[in-house]
Amino acid sequence: MIIKEPDQQNPQKPKNSPPPASPTVTPAKPAIGKRQTLDLGESLRMAIKTLIANKLRSSLTMLGIVIGNASVIAMVGIGQGAQRLAAEQFESLGPNVLFVSPGSGNRNRTFEIPKTLVFADAQAIATQVPSVDQVAAQINTNRLLTYRNRNKNALVVGTTPEFLPVRSFDVERGRFINDLDLQRSNQVVVLGPDLVDELFAGSDPIGQQIRIQNLSFQVIGVMEAKGAFLGNNQDNVAYIPLTTAANRLVGRTSPYGLEVTFISVSAKSQETMDAAKFQIENLLRLRHKITLDDDFVVSSQEDILSIANTITGALTLMLAAIAGISLFVGGIGVMNIMLVSVTERTQEIGLRKAIGAREKDILLQFLIEAVILSAAGGVVGTLVGVSGIVLISTLTSFKAAVSPVAIIVAVSVSGGIGLFFGVVPAKRAAKLDPIEALRSG
Repeated sequence: MIIKEPDQQNPQKPKNSPPPASPTVTPAKPAIGKRQTLDLGESLRMAIKTLIANKLRSSLTMLGIVIGNASVIAMVGIGQGAQRLAAEQFESLGPNVLFVSPGSGNRNRTFEIPKTLVFADAQAIATQVPSVDQVAAQINTNRLLTYRNRNKNALVVGTTPEFLPVRSFDVERGRFINDLDLQRSNQVVVLGPDLVDELFAGSDPIGQQIRIQNLSFQVIGVMEAKGAFLGNNQDNVAYIPLTTAANRLVGRTSPYGLEVTFISVSAKSQETMDAAKFQIENLLRLRHKITLDDDFVVSSQEDILSIANTITGALTLMLAAIAGISLFVGGIGVMNIMLVSVTERTQEIGLRKAIGAREKDILLQFLIEAVILSAAGGVVGTLVGVSGIVLISTLTSFKAAVSPVAIIVAVSVSGGIGLFFGVVPAKRAAKLDPIEALRSG
């Protein structure tokens, strides 16, 4: 009889023993927020890898955004530089200066300037307006200047001795026109430094004789360099006595007296500018017997500067708008390239969706790619625009300014353009059917 030993490895279980309890499995709680963070980070990494893998295509896509940003920043900077240059030039006209010119700002101007402002008006302003310091009338005319075999067309200004303090000009050599020259209508002239260089070629002009419209004038002085004002070279000017200009060059053409081009007036202080303007207007209305529209205009530096700023501001806005069009065109380029990318990557999109990628994952990846392209183009365009402004300021006398507001707006707009124009390609990619995508691949 054979007795079998119980299996030590598999002992028999008692018949009435309960079944073993199954191990308790605690379901894992979904990490709210963590999955979203991982999805965003993964999409960002994939977008960057994809863009780096297609460097040429990404660079060409960014080019439109780069040009648009650089253009906007450069145009705004140049416009602000123009406003700053205008302000500096108007300050050089002289402190607390008012300008009285013929004509009316309330009626339509014609090409013929009315001959209503005369030298007697300037004398009346100087003697009867208490808030005025000094007054300088002037007659402007263009004439040919000749010295030996050298000729030069230049502006000839007939003026009075008060011109220097009113307009903040200085004489470098010799002297300026005096009261005796004015009384006798002397044929004397003071030349700007550029005229001296062109006519005398380095020789001393003081005491020399030059001809202005076939009349001989003796050079008595040379002006200190003043520079350009609104495109007009103030160093290319010849100054003669006002009476000489009226009697021997221009002639007396006004029935009211010795006609002048305009009158420069310096107020006693900045605080008396408004009072001086009001008093001058009332005086001239009485002298000209005006009942309706004025036949003159009194303008201050602030008035003229405000007009110049309005013009330059409008031009800057127009240039920025034109440059902004290139941003729009660059956004269309981003959309086109992204659409091409969707077509090329159909199999990749199908594979990702087949292994569990959701529509929003695909949508997020393509949106990130579009935003990265636009934002990177904005940064590069900003560097190009700022570098252009710095280069202009370094190589020329035009002091263009870098506008932080323009930089922020341009970069923000370029990023927004990428987001806006990236929606259509991203939605198209997200809506692809995975089976059809894999088949097409």
